This record gives sequence, structure tokens and C-alpha cells, in this order.
Amino acid sequence: MTVGAILLAAGMSRRMGDENKLLAELGGVPVIARTLALTTAAGLPALVVLGHDRDRVAAALPPGTETVTAPAYRDGMGASLAAGVRAVPADWRGFFIMLGDMPLVEPALLRTMEEALAGPDGIIVPVSGGRRGNPVLWGRDHLSALEHLCGDRGGKALLAASFEKIVEVKAPSKSVFLDADTPEGLNEIRRVWDGTRAKA
Repeated sequence: MTVGAILLAAGMSRRMGDENKLLAELGGVPVIARTLALTTAAGLPALVVLGHDRDRVAAALPPGTETVTAPAYRDGMGASLAAGVRAVPADWRGFFIMLGDMPLVEPALLRTMEEALAGPDGIIVPVSGGRRGNPVLWGRDHLSALEHLCGDRGGKALLAASFEKIVEVKAPSKSVFLDADTPEGLNEIRRVWDGTRAKA
């Protein structure tokens, strides 16, 4: 049994205006491809959930990437998340729910979270500065509850209801909060990316 990752890449990017945040470039590579590369670096199989701008987002992914389409993506993140969860392979003992616009999460953090998943009912959450971030790793027992999400409801309500199952893992940086939901958010990601490259 392995742990995999569901990448949510179906959203409308409404707060980004005319630009699709997943196709914005980070170091010359689309944000969604950068995020997918994190799972590859961590040794995780991945499933990308497509919806809005489906063909263009799919074209930004490496050949052979496994994808699933969320037919009700316009209804919100809950519908897209549910579509991804329904496609989880039988040999996944757990799965990350990853946002496609969070390309700075450290692969080492993903591996640490995977190691922390002790059983099928576990939930592993990264924490930085006392705040919980993303991605969240869910044990397989939560498949059914997540499959029934709809509309714009993500997994927050389920997290609140399952608080006794949650294990927190310390994140090495604030990458677990950095997403490209807004132009300002994308600029911050680019600033951090450029700073990291300059130190390398």
C-alpha cells in the first residue's frame, strides 16, 4: 500500500482576473507543473483533477500524467475534491489533498507527513507558527466522507469533526500557506522562489 496525492486543478481562478493562476509561470514553468513536480520528488503517485480551462491545464502537465475531470467544478472546491477522491486507486492507504497553486511545499515535508500516517483513520496536518496549513494527508478511512462533499465545502468541516484523529507535523517554512489565489499571492511565491534560487 502506498500514499498518493490528489492535486486540485479545476478551479476558476476568479480572484486572478483573466489569468489562470495554474498556468502562470514560475521560473519558466507553469505553476501546476511545479506543484506536480513536488509529488514526483517525494516519490508519490499523483492524480490531477481538471475542470476549468481543462485542455490548457492538461497541456501544461508532463506526458502520462494521470488526470480526472470534475464535471461539477463550477460548484466549488468540494465538488472537485470529491471527484478526485472517487478516483483514488485501491492500493492507496492514504492521500494528500494538494492545491495546484501551492508550488513551494517541500518534498521532504511530504515524506515526513507520509511517515507520520500510522493508520487508515489518521489525518496529518502541517503546522507553522501555530497555524495549520496545506496539504492535508488523509487516511483511507476518510474516503467515503470526502466523496460526499459538494459545492464550495472543502475538508474543513470534516477536519473539525475528526479533531481526535489529527496529528500535526512541523513544517520547515511558511510554504504551507503560500498559494497563488491572488496576484499578490503569486508575486509573493515568485519572490520566495527567486530568493531560494539566489541562495542555491
